[in-house]
Amino acid sequence: MVGRAGGQARAAVVGTGLIGGSVLLRLRDAGLDVAGWDPDPTTRRYAREQGVACPDAVEEAVAGRDVVFLCGPLPTLPETLSRVAGATDDGCVLTDVGSTKAEVAASAAAQGLGHRFVPGHPMAGADRAGVASATPALLDGAAWVLCPGPTGMMAFRRLAALIIDVFRARVVPMSAPEHDAVAALSSHVPHLLAGALAGAVQRAALRDAVLALAAGSFSDGTRVAGGPPERTANMLLGNRGQVLSELAAVRSFLDGLTDALRDGDATTLTAHLGEARTARLALHGRAFSTHHRQFPATVDHEGELAYLRELGAAGGHLTGCRVDGGGVTYTGHLPMVAEAA
Repeated sequence: MVGRAGGQARAAVVGTGLIGGSVLLRLRDAGLDVAGWDPDPTTRRYAREQGVACPDAVEEAVAGRDVVFLCGPLPTLPETLSRVAGATDDGCVLTDVGSTKAEVAASAAAQGLGHRFVPGHPMAGADRAGVASATPALLDGAAWVLCPGPTGMMAFRRLAALIIDVFRARVVPMSAPEHDAVAALSSHVPHLLAGALAGAVQRAALRDAVLALAAGSFSDGTRVAGGPPERTANMLLGNRGQVLSELAAVRSFLDGLTDALRDGDATTLTAHLGEARTARLALHGRAFSTHHRQFPATVDHEGELAYLRELGAAGGHLTGCRVDGGGVTYTGHLPMVAEAA
């Protein structure tokens, strides 16, 4: 992302926990002029020890910046957005990294910030928290959702270019409601299931014996249960309707497995497990086709917005966003449909 004066962008990160701290460190390592801020004085001091400017006032940290990443807890984002918007000029791109998007997108629109706020969500994390756990490599190559809006295409382009260049991310453009629907099943429900399995073990009469025998299936299946409970609860409550809807679908599938097991129906049990195996095998190693799409840079963006949202909804992503010569060129990738045997 090129700054408004033609040089490299000046960035700020507000909220420097695991994700925010990792964003901060990667921007620092990429050579950007970056400042951080966190409400916790100890965290600010730690950031300074890492060689990053971290003023005591958030207004000082974000003043004169080209882009600001909002990385605090989900419930604080609307208020933080308002505060940061008031301390930055109209050309500063604002984004967040929260795991739900509809609520913060609505708040930005209500505040008249839709032209420069781009909701975002990097699909990466860890089962730990805090800036001491942050690493510049945490978000490398991640799928990073950005939610372009009809009045914010210029901001989307600038932000997408920076995220692709600095984080080597796969930018997934989606509408905020589509993100929340997809994230419910891909991320939020898995946190509930991990918590349910780990919680059942915690309550088990032979808890220590179970943990002694726990192998990869238990470890992999409960990894996210090791994260901070408050953070997970905020995520689930922030997307409650979608999570409950998708949880019902999971419950229905589990009921099918349960009925087949109770009835000793090996055929049905095997068929259900086969469906599950198909999805799991499709998770890695998918082939993608590559294409390039160009749009005029300064005219009505309806076609460009439709292309971006359709790309994300189809499971695609961007690895290039270049604005020059009066136009914007996207490098997009779509999953290839496997031919039937």
